[in-house]
Amino acid sequence: MSTRPNKQLETFPNPHPARDYEISMECPEFTCVCPRTGQPDFANIHIRYIPDQRCVELKSLKLYLWSFRDQGAFHEDVVNRILDDLIEACQPRKMTVIGDFNIRGGIHTMITANYPSP
Repeated sequence: MSTRPNKQLETFPNPHPARDYEISMECPEFTCVCPRTGQPDFANIHIRYIPDQRCVELKSLKLYLWSFRDQGAFHEDVVNRILDDLIEACQPRKMTVIGDFNIRGGIHTMITANYPSP
């Protein structure tokens, strides 16, 4: 497996597909780039999901999140793209992605995207 940024999310079979249980992950070192200023944005990304048949492999998730480091994207787009890509990869029963972005210009931003939509 690669140790470089990679958009490929890997999965593995859910060992308990008959049971609803929650998986919670946190990436406190997420970075991307502001598309207007070119300055880095820092965030804590929280992912919670109830798996169905597949679970997300953690190292591939780390490399996937790392791939945003040099990409210009607005906070709203980043969080929704992460959710969309994770849904495509593992088709969970339920998932929430929260981007808790560091204060910039005196404003603290938190973006929450849910699947399925309420």
